[in-house]
Amino acid sequence: MSEFPVRTADQLPTLLQAFRKEAGLTQSEVALRLGVTQQTYSALERNAEKVGAARLLKLLGILGVEFVLSKPASSPKPPPTGPESHTPSW
Repeated sequence: MSEFPVRTADQLPTLLQAFRKEAGLTQSEVALRLGVTQQTYSALERNAEKVGAARLLKLLGILGVEFVLSKPASSPKPPPTGPESHTPSW
């Protein structure tokens, strides 16, 4: 399984186009499965940063792509949530 970390919305159009082509699908075929016109899908693929989460997940399913969220090893630890997190900061 290959992984493609996405850190900015600008990366989505290129990845969506590559995944579509890898799946052997045309824009028209994806549009039909997504329930939109080819022109709408073309605009969606070019402007993927504006796509809602539900539509993006449906599209990824059509393309056979799994959506995985992960935290990089270098990410900061989340703040504590237990009683010790409620100490005054004065």
